[in-house]
Amino acid sequence: MYIVGFIAGYYIMKKIFEKEKLSIELMDPLLTYAVLGVLLGARLGHVFFYDWDYYQNHLIEILLPIRHTADGYEFTGFQGLASHGATIGLFLATLYFWYKFLKGKHSFLWILDRITLSVPIGAGLIRLGNLLNSEIVGKPTGTDSGFIFVKLGENFPRYPAQLYEAIAYFLMLGLMLFLYWKTNLKKYEGLLFGIFFIVLWNIRFFIEFYKQVQNKTDQIRLDETGLNTGQWLSIPFILGGIAISIYAVKSYKNKTS
Repeated sequence: MYIVGFIAGYYIMKKIFEKEKLSIELMDPLLTYAVLGVLLGARLGHVFFYDWDYYQNHLIEILLPIRHTADGYEFTGFQGLASHGATIGLFLATLYFWYKFLKGKHSFLWILDRITLSVPIGAGLIRLGNLLNSEIVGKPTGTDSGFIFVKLGENFPRYPAQLYEAIAYFLMLGLMLFLYWKTNLKKYEGLLFGIFFIVLWNIRFFIEFYKQVQNKTDQIRLDETGLNTGQWLSIPFILGGIAISIYAVKSYKNKTS
């Protein structure tokens, strides 16, 4: 799903580059930096935000798809990728791309406004992948309605939180593309990025209420504060989106006044 998301994002960005009359040759380094930033950021985000108690004693497993067992090591694939870390990684990758190729031509907020248009489709696809893999499941519904995750050996229905989140991200994709193609909001440099942050992390914040606790760190934080790790991490992103949106509107008004 990550791969399909990157491919779909690539074609969305290609259309935007053509509209903005940017060289299509810049797509290759942009895709390379984005892939590295997202995957590395997602992995490190999981390690440090959610499971550092384990990984501090198993450092080799941070970047290698293996797991220590009583018999040595076994191949497991990468079990743990965090969306907050992926966002930070993509932000840094975009910053490097802008500095290397677009500095002096466009502002950093200008490219952020456009790169965020390709993110929701990837986020939605990844959540569908979680659903297919019976990962990040929802809480039990307590009724006869819901999804039964037979792969987990269960016979009771849960909220399909992954599906809720995927649908929300696909709707968000439509919103962001509409704002870019059909409105003048892209003239407010940083506003689309700010709106993206506000909508994305509000989706994540509220759907977390339907998710089952994933690990011990999450449970401890939930017991102590009433909010889980994902919700606490989403709050500064939401506030950042509000601040950037206000800055974008004020900056545009100052330029045009």
